[in-house]
Parts: sequence; C-alpha cells; structure tokens
Amino acid sequence: MFDGSVAAVHRWPVKSLRGEEIEAARFDERGVAGDRAHALVDGRDRRRGNLLTVRQNPAMLTWSAEYGAVIDPPKPPVLHAPDGRAWHWDEPGLADALADSFGMPVELRAADGQQDRGPTVLVTFAASLAALAAELGRPVELDRFRPNLHLTLDAPPFAEEDWTAGTVLRAGDVTLEVTGERAGPCIRCAVPSWDPSGRARWPELQSHLIRRHDNKFGVIMRVTRAGVIATGDAARADTA
Repeated sequence: MFDGSVAAVHRWPVKSLRGEEIEAARFDERGVAGDRAHALVDGRDRRRGNLLTVRQNPAMLTWSAEYGAVIDPPKPPVLHAPDGRAWHWDEPGLADALADSFGMPVELRAADGQQDRGPTVLVTFAASLAALAAELGRPVELDRFRPNLHLTLDAPPFAEEDWTAGTVLRAGDVTLEVTGERAGPCIRCAVPSWDPSGRARWPELQSHLIRRHDNKFGVIMRVTRAGVIATGDAARADTA
C-alpha cells in the first residue's frame, strides 16, 4: 500500500496536440471527460482516414488545445496556433490553417475515446520522473509523457513498472484499476523523445528507457468507479 496525493491533472482535448493542466476533471467510462475526444485525420489520398499523431507529423506539438476550467467539457475545444491565434473547433478555416501548418491536408474528427489503448487513464509518478532525470543527468519535462494524473506517492521510483492486474488506485471520488485489458505499465513510443513544443528531439531519452526500463514509463489504468479528481486530493495505491 502506498499513500500520497494528486500533484497534477492533465487533459488532452485533441489527440497529439498539446493539452492543458486543470484543477479537476471527471473520470468515467470515457477515461477523462473530454480527453482525446477530438482528433486530426490524414487527408492525403493514400492515407486518408488515418488518425494523425506526432509520429507522422511532429509539427502537431506546435499547436495546443483547451476546454478551460470545466470538469466535464460541454463544448468543443479551442485550438491555439503557433502564432498565438485562437481557433474554435467548428470555426471555418481551421482545417486549412492546420493543413498550412503541417504541410498536408487535414480533416477533423470528433469522437470520445480516441486513444491508442481505448478510454483509459495514464498515471505517472513524481518519484519516477525525478529518478529518471537523475539517471539522465538533466531535467525531463512531464508533458513529454502526456499523463492524465501525476501523483506524489511514498512508493519507490519505478515501482509501477511491476504493477499487475488487480492493482487498485483511489484518488478523489474515483477508483482506477489495472485490469489487464490493454492496461498495465505503459510501453512508450517515440513521442516522449520530442520536447513538448515539438521543436527538438532527444532520442537518447527513449534509448535510455529501452535499456534501463524495458521502455516503460507510467501505468495505464481503467476507471472502475466514476467521479471527480482534483489536484491535492489524497491518493492510495494497493498493489496486487
């Protein structure tokens, strides 16, 4: 059993764009309400219909998206372009502005749960982030890993790498669990090697994760009891 608190709550309104840190969010069968409920779709003839990610176009990280300080977003997000201009999701011209920025045709799609692992929650831990920075000899930005919950627990660094099905986390009103259904320690792709603004790559980060941590960082969990989690809420993990 490990105890601690919620250090941060994050939401990513548009898949692969930068997101927002918020005070509180609703967690339910969708994962985090509004998380990745919008996505950009490849409009090129040979790849039409495929969801776009940073892996295909790192320029996506030069854009951000937000709903604002709402627990359960009632409306589409606002996107912010690299030049600072705000675009509403349903505003005419947004697809063209994105296409100009990315150098390729883009279409817009709205649907809950557009995640690689379905409607899940990614949890990271302050002790592991600090230990990773110490191993690498330089700070590591949390946003590289795109978590939903960031916790301060009295667990040792990287303890979550061994969390198995049946591990339960309680925070705020919410219960999350490692179910074994596309959940468990998070195997990382190349996205964390890009800085959060998409302007430079740090390939040694992924090489280090592969070599020292079997390419794991954070843990994927599913909501088994819905509710609200806020920054500062108490958190407790019971491992299987």
